[in-house]
Amino acid sequence: MFGKKKKEQPMQTFDPQVYRPVLRCSICNGEQVAGFKHLQTGKFEEVALIRGERELAEFMERYGIDKIEKEY
Repeated sequence: MFGKKKKEQPMQTFDPQVYRPVLRCSICNGEQVAGFKHLQTGKFEEVALIRGERELAEFMERYGIDKIEKEY
């Protein structure tokens, strides 16, 4: 609050041969959750709730993602 800086999070990694970055979107209420989908099992692992473009950009920067696919 008073002069405290937000700590920078180090860049995290994921294995692109095992996981695919996905933005899961709800049709009903517009909620968006960013995470990774296992390529063989199809299981989705939630990482962050996305409430705006800034949070999506931070997620993509944190994991070094250039392009993310939306899934409904």
